[in-house]
Amino acid sequence: MGLARLAALHGVATTYSPSAGVTVPVPDSTVVAVLAALGVDAATPDAVRAALTAAESAAEERLLPPTVVAWLPVTGPPPVALPPGARVRVDLEDGGLLEWRENVPPAAAPESGAAASAERPPAVGGSSAAPGWPELPTGVHRLTVRTTGGRTGSAVLVVAPEAVDQPAERVHGFLVQLYSLLSGRSWGMGDLGDLAALASWAGRALGSGFVQVNPLHAAVPGAPTDPSPYRPSSRRFPDPVHLRVEDVPEYAYVTGQDRFRLDALLEKAAELRASVLEKGALIDRDAVWRLKLRALELVLRVPLGPGRRAEYCAFLAERGRALDDHATWCALAEVHGADWHAWPAGLRDPRSPETARARGDLMDRVDFHCRLAWLTDEQLAAAAAAARDAGMAVGIVHDLAVGVHPGGADAWAQQDTFAAGMSVGAPPDAFNARGQDWGLPPWRPDALAASGYAPYRGLLRGLLRHAGALRLDHVMGLFRLWWVPVGAEPTEGTYVRYDAEAMLAVLVLEAHRAGAVVIGEDLGTVEPGVREALSRRGVLGTSVLWFERDWAGSGRPLAPEDWREGCVATATTHDLPSTAARLTGEHVALRHRLGLLTRPLDQERTEDSAEVAEWRACLTRLGLLPEGSHDEEGEIRAVYRFLLRTPARMIGVWLPDAVGDRRPQNLPGTWDQYPNWRLPVADASGRPTTLDELAALPRLHALMEVFRPVSAPRTGTPGARPS
Repeated sequence: MGLARLAALHGVATTYSPSAGVTVPVPDSTVVAVLAALGVDAATPDAVRAALTAAESAAEERLLPPTVVAWLPVTGPPPVALPPGARVRVDLEDGGLLEWRENVPPAAAPESGAAASAERPPAVGGSSAAPGWPELPTGVHRLTVRTTGGRTGSAVLVVAPEAVDQPAERVHGFLVQLYSLLSGRSWGMGDLGDLAALASWAGRALGSGFVQVNPLHAAVPGAPTDPSPYRPSSRRFPDPVHLRVEDVPEYAYVTGQDRFRLDALLEKAAELRASVLEKGALIDRDAVWRLKLRALELVLRVPLGPGRRAEYCAFLAERGRALDDHATWCALAEVHGADWHAWPAGLRDPRSPETARARGDLMDRVDFHCRLAWLTDEQLAAAAAAARDAGMAVGIVHDLAVGVHPGGADAWAQQDTFAAGMSVGAPPDAFNARGQDWGLPPWRPDALAASGYAPYRGLLRGLLRHAGALRLDHVMGLFRLWWVPVGAEPTEGTYVRYDAEAMLAVLVLEAHRAGAVVIGEDLGTVEPGVREALSRRGVLGTSVLWFERDWAGSGRPLAPEDWREGCVATATTHDLPSTAARLTGEHVALRHRLGLLTRPLDQERTEDSAEVAEWRACLTRLGLLPEGSHDEEGEIRAVYRFLLRTPARMIGVWLPDAVGDRRPQNLPGTWDQYPNWRLPVADASGRPTTLDELAALPRLHALMEVFRPVSAPRTGTPGARPS
């Protein structure tokens, strides 16, 4: 009982429910290990008793939690319960000041010292404030309370709007893995120049409202690099492998022998591009980066002009320590390898004297990596501007991976925030009896709260700099994550809770500041109440055609009018078969060839054929398949006509569906058996299709004609959000 009470105080589950009516106990060894990762000793009964006493005493003595959340408008009970007569002070993030006594009508404090007092803010939405609390401006403030008995407490106060804005109009757009979309100018993989061109063309020619891409986070360098965009070195900074080298302004000023060297690299880039587009080679991220790195080292020898130098210095000042840490890690990784755990002991601490000396010794390389981060940020801004200029209502949708590589830059720079010895994964369920271990260290909920969620705020702010929307992979992680002790089986993990109110408030606040839409990937096991909580805060969900069934009733495909409005409706994702592969059954054949089927092939084919036939009948019954069955292109168009019948706010078109690609970009459960994250977009025959060819492809234009009635009338200002 003591261990269970202690675990509950720290948000650690001692049981979990993989399905309705089933409860599974968590091993005590797991609970002890997870508590240890949270800084709590529970190794012996005496340690448990001591930790319980300490935790309960701390809770009794604490006047305020580390972080307090207030949703606007502040009506009803105050955001935190305080004793009557307590003096409340809020130091606003803009330097203003508010003071009042609890249960006494508030008044703006007089000016005092350097911090000017804030006048009482106007009511938000015309609502009156909670008794004793003034209307608060959105932001991250400092709350200080002193009771009449002399007790004091201080906390970070996060004030967020009630919900994040949603698209002002219903929109459709492309979903694409950027690396997979090459053009005639790519260096062997899609880049930010291609993203800008895709957004400009899709917005102007097709009336598309957005382009959603895979995470563009910085990868862990190595040979080979992990190609998965969902296991990055850093989520705080993008990967310069996505740079279009020729679009760097200093490129034009490379002269002399460096120009000859640069031209030779361009020829090699053309060969690399041709190997992918014409010779059947896989996308080789490492080869692309070797060429780009050599080219960028030549380009960055060109001195910055006064204006460019001022812009660079402003970027350095804005990104501050986070950028300095990231660039330092990159420079150290070039010398000592990509896993900081194997570095000399002194360099494993980003704040050590040894690291400070090494940073000085490697100053030129640190500056080089800072420059790369700046240049990548510039090209991200250019892609966002291209989307806006093309009239896209949302723009570029960026993707936030659920975690980072344990040996990468973020895990090194933010060690106090990550749980050592733990990995994020998923519990056993009906689809995977062994559970999953993703190899990503989780954030510590206690460390996040103590910091006022500063690491999370900084992460979101960086990602939202040039985003019209942000997709959160495994958005359920805002509520809880499955922690697996390193070395244990995924079945031996447990759930650890996060303060979902605080996580959501920070998310809504930062999206509000950026004027961005938020999309949560909420597929798979979702505990009751999570989707409702996300919807209440304006976070759109993700609904995939093949998963939307009347599970509580007939089990048949869910009627389009019964789909939820607050979602991105899609036919498939990067982890699932393309629509063509689904309709033809080729995804079953692929899994059979790779030995991934858990049942006999005939049984799998029979079940799959029955499911597809059921959907064909549904599409025919609704009048969405005028081409008739067994017309592949017509059936794919019918699938998207179905999505248009739903009330979904956003409709995502998987770009490979527009060309008939059969292959999934990622096949979960495989590593070297399948070329995950390394395939170019290809047509039905497997021939790679460039962005230039795609723009003129009749098959694509026939599919996008489905959307013409929806996208033709444009209302309001592009990019507008409802007030």
